[in-house]
Formats: sequence, C-alpha cells, structure tokens
Amino acid sequence: MSHSTDPPVREPRPRRARTKKDVVTEFRRTAILGAARGVFAAAGFEAASVDDIARAAGVAKGTVYLYYPSKDAIYRAAVREGLEALAEELRRRVEAAPTLREKVRAFVETKVAWFDRERDFFKIYLVAFGDLATPRSCPEEVKSLYRRQLDILEGAFRAAAGRERIRRGRPADAALAVFDLTRGVVTRRLLAPTRPRMDNDVELVLELIWKGLGGR
Repeated sequence: MSHSTDPPVREPRPRRARTKKDVVTEFRRTAILGAARGVFAAAGFEAASVDDIARAAGVAKGTVYLYYPSKDAIYRAAVREGLEALAEELRRRVEAAPTLREKVRAFVETKVAWFDRERDFFKIYLVAFGDLATPRSCPEEVKSLYRRQLDILEGAFRAAAGRERIRRGRPADAALAVFDLTRGVVTRRLLAPTRPRMDNDVELVLELIWKGLGGR
C-alpha cells in the first residue's frame, strides 16, 4: 500500500471583517494626513506644528498622537501615502495602454494630472526628493517608492524591445529620461502664475521622448 507524502493542503485564512474601529481609524488617519499635507506645504516642515495639524484636521492634539508619535512621523506618513497612491495609479494606467507610445503618454498624463490635483502634496514631495540626507525625508521609503515609478516605465521599455521600432538603448536610461522630463513639467506648472493646458505639456514631453527613441 502506498502512502502519500504530499503535505496537507492548507485552507487560506478568511479575511477578517472590518470593524467600526477599523473604519474610524482609517478615517482619522486620512483626515490627519490630508491636513498635514496642507500645513506642511503652507508653512514648511520647521514652522509647522502638531497643533496646526490637529486644528486643520478638526481633532484634538492628543488624537493626532494616538496615530503618530511625532511631527516627523506625520511627515513620513504623508509622503509615503501619497507616493503609494500615485505609484498604483501609474501602474494601472500604464499596464492598460496598448503600445509603448501610449504607455509613455499614460505615465506623463497621469503624473501631471495627479500633481495638478495634489499641489500641496507636490510641495512636500519636492522636499523629500530634494534633500534625501535629512531624517524626515525617510530616504529608504522614498527611494523605494521612487524606484517603483521607474520600474513601471522600465518594464514598459523592456517589453517593447524587439517588438516596436525604437532605437536600441538601456530601458533604465529611457525610463529615467521620461521621469525627469515629467517632473520638470510638473514643477513648471506648479510655479507658473497661470496653469498651461495639460495636453500641450503632455504632448511636448511625448514628442521629445519619442524623437529621442527614434520611434515611428
């Protein structure tokens, strides 16, 4: 008689149902981080206070400390939450695009539109990327999320290699070029007294990249 040596099949654990406490916690965290982005963008990190953030969020200062132990922790969480949401939106839009040109367009368009909506977040995002040596800029977390955006683009260029008529080159270099050009456009739009049409800026970046790639 033979005996099976296969390990027993483990049933997946059922997902825990969300409780009222979970909902309240998520709501308060969202409110605190949304308020923090506005306060940090308006006052800067040094001048901002937990009192200011609590007041903007409409909660007591003690409530803020229930979720975040310090102003630095709030800043880190605000940067991380925004970048995670942006990376997920970029991934979804780029994966849905059918060709490399449309994938590049989706990346640029999504990022420009995102920061047009989230202008307060972009101000603290610039600080996080502009000075990675400071403790509050959470370098490892920020670098990881920065890398995630580049990976999305690099994957698109790798997949297109040999399939689309573009100049040969390193996908990592092409991804970085798109990333840097897009950030330049976003920064210019943030600083401009009047906001130019988004489609004009998107087309400009796309044409520059596509000509550089020798695409047809």
